[in-house]
Amino acid sequence: MKPIIIAHLYPEEMNIYGDRGNVIVLTQRLCWRGFPVKVDAVRIGDKYDLRSADIIFGGGGQDRGQSLVAEDLVARGDNFCQAADDGVVVLAICGTYQLLGHGFTTADNQEIPGISIFKAHTAASDKRLIGNVVIDTPFGRLVGFENHSGQTVLEASQNSLGEVIKGYGNNATDKREGAMANNAIGTYLHGPFLPKNPGLADEIIRRALVRKLGKVELEPLDDSLEATAAKIAQTRPR
Repeated sequence: MKPIIIAHLYPEEMNIYGDRGNVIVLTQRLCWRGFPVKVDAVRIGDKYDLRSADIIFGGGGQDRGQSLVAEDLVARGDNFCQAADDGVVVLAICGTYQLLGHGFTTADNQEIPGISIFKAHTAASDKRLIGNVVIDTPFGRLVGFENHSGQTVLEASQNSLGEVIKGYGNNATDKREGAMANNAIGTYLHGPFLPKNPGLADEIIRRALVRKLGKVELEPLDDSLEATAAKIAQTRPR
């Protein structure tokens, strides 16, 4: 069987809160089910066709990290959008999520361009949105941790990932968290957050396998430990 390919974008610059752990979760849950996995680190300047990946992952980063990768990401913009349009599964956290919108306006009014997979724009603010987050989504209740001063506003036609039950989400006002477009998911949930949200991890895997192999039934795993961690996380104060 050909391996399931995970393209990990900018693993050094965009890994501020251990977001690499999400790649570990996806890899392990695939391996437990007998699927071989290959993780490709995609760094600034690398020649890489994102359409060859089954899952594209990008983590969070500070403004400096975003500035470093933004030019390279825009150069990959057409290829990235083609991959997303073709159904390649995308998971983008915080800084990468912001750059998959129309762009990010920094505190000094520098405009960092995005590639517009999501119909959204982010602007820096003097209010830091930080703490534990709980959201309701089509994939069940998700828990995570947010820490961002950028505030993202979705256009009216852009679907969010979910509704905020605890925390802020995209911004300090509208109680929407993340964004979804085709098989692309963007979110501010750090942690890494997939260890406590195995249902979403399996949905990402399922979509990737359906695209690659056709109809797929995922063998159930024992997620009792993950469920306990999520239950405890939901009770933690902001």
